[in-house]
Amino acid sequence: MNFKDKDLIIFDFDGTLINSIPDLTLAVNTMLKYYSLQPLTISQVTPFIGNGAKPLVRRALEYRMPDKALPEPLLKDAFDIYLAAYKDAICVETFMYSGVLETLKILDQNGYNMAICTNKPFGFIQPILDTLEITTYFKRWIGEDSLAEKKPSAAPLLHLVNELNTTIEKSIMVGDSKNDILAAQNANIDSIGVSYGYNYNENIADYKPTIVVDEFAELQEFF
Repeated sequence: MNFKDKDLIIFDFDGTLINSIPDLTLAVNTMLKYYSLQPLTISQVTPFIGNGAKPLVRRALEYRMPDKALPEPLLKDAFDIYLAAYKDAICVETFMYSGVLETLKILDQNGYNMAICTNKPFGFIQPILDTLEITTYFKRWIGEDSLAEKKPSAAPLLHLVNELNTTIEKSIMVGDSKNDILAAQNANIDSIGVSYGYNYNENIADYKPTIVVDEFAELQEFF
């Protein structure tokens, strides 16, 4: 099997291209400290990641305050504290996974259009791309707040397909999370699941992507 007939590769961000858990954990713990709550470890924060920033904040608070109600005003304030903390340390310990840079270079040289579809807030995407010096490889990127719907809705993927003047048949989604695979299935787009990401401690193969790879560099075999 290969995907050489594709002309658009849509990538998830966190857990696929980058590991941002250390910086996300730092921001979460800054928020928890504000409420005099004990910090969380990276392994505790990891399964909370994937649906966007607000669910991450809510899950962290629920974990530390399991028997307390979380009214909307508190959640809003906590989210604002988290966002401010993350903006202050957006790409300190965040890093690209092994093989990402080399593979992006090859895919770019081979003429593929590439885009990012993430459930991270839009405003955080470019600062990370710029810091890691990979901005130039991507034609477009959209975050959880770019459209009315986010993954696993098909809407973000279909938006990128339209923006980049291609078709669903010539597009493919690459991601580590069930939200990526479900979004691709909802859009009738092929998908590649990477097994090394976050995915709520679940096996990405359980969601039946078109194929599964264990390392990012394996993509070079298919394009």
